[in-house]
Amino acid sequence: MTEAFIGAKLAILVGDKIVTILRDDFPTIPYPDHWDLPGGGREGNETPQECVLRETFEELGLQFAHDDLLWAYNPPESWFFVTEKPNIDLESIRFGDEGQCWRLADISWFLESARTVPNQPDRLRKYLAVRKRYQR
Repeated sequence: MTEAFIGAKLAILVGDKIVTILRDDFPTIPYPDHWDLPGGGREGNETPQECVLRETFEELGLQFAHDDLLWAYNPPESWFFVTEKPNIDLESIRFGDEGQCWRLADISWFLESARTVPNQPDRLRKYLAVRKRYQR
């Protein structure tokens, strides 16, 4: 999986909730002041998994293994991964220097909010349609 792509995102599901990040409110970035998921741009020859795991660690201080990535979706140029962590220690989150804050939000709120980065709800819905197959 080292083909061309620009970045990757990770949906961290905690039961019926999702870990979200409020993007910075700078007019120079896409979707300022919108709710997004951990992840970001590819560095060097990273695989999609390496990219999303590195970005998640940088943004939230959470370290996951490749095996934690339960589901992947590859629309053009970017990757979307999902992990299910019902027992995650939220106290271990160490928010990085990108974004305004993080929130554990209801999945339904994330899917319907006008301030969610537009492509993320559709990607998450694809996983939710098959979720029972991947829950551990």
